[in-house]
Amino acid sequence: MAQQHDLDLLVTKRHNGTTAHQHDLDLLTAQQHDLDMGSPRSVAVVSTVTRYVAAKSLSLLVDGMLSNHRVYCSRIFLQSHQLALANNSYIRDQWLHSIIWKKNVFKYRNVLTNAKRPEVLLKELKVLVELSLSTPLHDHSVCQVPLELASSILTTVISFCILGEKWLSKQMTEEIIVTLAPLLENNQPSQEICNFFSRHCTDNPRSRLVIDMFTPVIRRILKHNVDFGKYPHVRRFVQDYIQALNSQNDGQRVVNQFIDGMHGPTSTCPHLRVLPNLVAVCTAAVCSLLEGQKSQEHLNNLNNQTREEAKLNLGCYLSVLQTICEYEDWRPGLAQLLQPIPFPDEALTEDEFLRRILPVIERFGTDPRCEVHQLVMGTREDKEGWINILCPSSSACVDEGNAWAAMLETLINCCCKRKKFLSNLKKNLGACMLLALRGNTTSQDVICLMLEWKLIEESDQSMQVVTTLQSTPTGKRQYQALCDRQLHLRELQQKGGPRKLTLPSRSTDADVHRLLSSGSFGNLECLSLAFTRVTSACAEQLIKLPTLRYLNLWATQFGDVGLHLISEHLHKLQVLNLCETPVTDKGLGSLGSLKSLKKLNLNSTNLSAQTFDNLKEMLPSLQEVDVRYTDAW
Repeated sequence: MAQQHDLDLLVTKRHNGTTAHQHDLDLLTAQQHDLDMGSPRSVAVVSTVTRYVAAKSLSLLVDGMLSNHRVYCSRIFLQSHQLALANNSYIRDQWLHSIIWKKNVFKYRNVLTNAKRPEVLLKELKVLVELSLSTPLHDHSVCQVPLELASSILTTVISFCILGEKWLSKQMTEEIIVTLAPLLENNQPSQEICNFFSRHCTDNPRSRLVIDMFTPVIRRILKHNVDFGKYPHVRRFVQDYIQALNSQNDGQRVVNQFIDGMHGPTSTCPHLRVLPNLVAVCTAAVCSLLEGQKSQEHLNNLNNQTREEAKLNLGCYLSVLQTICEYEDWRPGLAQLLQPIPFPDEALTEDEFLRRILPVIERFGTDPRCEVHQLVMGTREDKEGWINILCPSSSACVDEGNAWAAMLETLINCCCKRKKFLSNLKKNLGACMLLALRGNTTSQDVICLMLEWKLIEESDQSMQVVTTLQSTPTGKRQYQALCDRQLHLRELQQKGGPRKLTLPSRSTDADVHRLLSSGSFGNLECLSLAFTRVTSACAEQLIKLPTLRYLNLWATQFGDVGLHLISEHLHKLQVLNLCETPVTDKGLGSLGSLKSLKKLNLNSTNLSAQTFDNLKEMLPSLQEVDVRYTDAW
């Protein structure tokens, strides 16, 4: 706006109806304010400020009227004199349109404030909005002024509605919405406007204005940073809009189309704030609905109609989460936002909520990406996650444990076949035994691993697990295989065999398996697999060597998964060479459990400085470490 600039004033006094010549001009400095303009130098005709309303007319001064040179001026006619603002053409036009705008704002502010008839208000508001959209000025206040005036008008309208009086007809309400909607495509709606729009969504959910006029406003809200805690009226408006979409014919399809439009046609949504804003709106709505339902039950005011309405509303918001979960790029973010279980305890006792949220959690737990399916576990060890809440032995299980079994299968077959995970899962041993009794092979694998890794300490519990395994044909085969492995393990760990062993450079995981399947290696302390083709898969064979003290994996494809496994089992390891392996911070962090480690080679790995500092704190016995060609070097 023009108030950002100072201008030179060419002041010409009127003499008997004529304009003074050029040599009569006084050169002053003008500054523009909200209601008036004036000069820091209190001289001549601008010794006092000049109100915008005092300007009778404005025009551009034609070149040559003041001099033979090109002069950019605009003329403001007052009662006794005229002011010509001289500067370049850009500033001249800026001041001209700015003064015109401020004159009109003053005019319409008075009209809208004093008008009592709705028709007059609507007419003047339309003219003001049209003026703000057509003015060449580009300033935040150009759109904010009509929005502020509309907000003050709507305050009166809403107060009448609260008192049960209908001050505006439905037609006039819709005309106000159509009038204000263009301004809100690039501006945040005020509290009064949000409340007005929300009331229209609830009173007229099938109105075409909901889709035609509110959709651009909602899209802008969801694409930008919004503090819903500070502006709850904005969140309420979005919630009512989603409910109105769901009230359309084939409402679920309409809601899905809206979410698809927010995501966009590309494989990745370009707007980073859409996902967290949508999730915040839906989770807050679910919590509000459940708390309201609980309070009505407490007051015995919950009838069948109210209960059915609450059920439909709850299903609407949870269906939004289901739709979001279908997008590959949104699923990791959604899983991260829902990992802390941002719902009240009452939600976990509602069958409708559990049936709706279960497919979402199942999609998380069966996603092939580790960063997604790991989020069904708790945020920390002492915190329960979805995998604990939805287990078959829990009252929150509504599908006989099928979803839980599918999630467990993905976790075990990917990255959670580890002693730490199974130790935490031991609290759900009853659920595993129940599914194993029903023939679920994944649960049978899990309880077999618990027996093999001696995680079940009580003999009675161990006997119960064995009995459960032997009660089904697949369980019998699993238990027989476990007995064979235990027998081989005892033979393998018998005293004898070499103390040092080096495999040829082209050896594979299968070669390691064949080698350790023959003979005893109870004395093996030093094993070199350097420059071989082994991967993390050979870790299942290496953990059978508890006496191992030296392990060389230089230039192999041994990764994070294998590193997790040996860190949980080979506690006597003193020397470990991981030079030129694809391990990352994700796996290197688990080395903190190898308290006997004295020498560690991490040359040319993806080690970060932060992880290196953590390892130095967790490994007090560490004497020598090689971190050359890493970020920690």
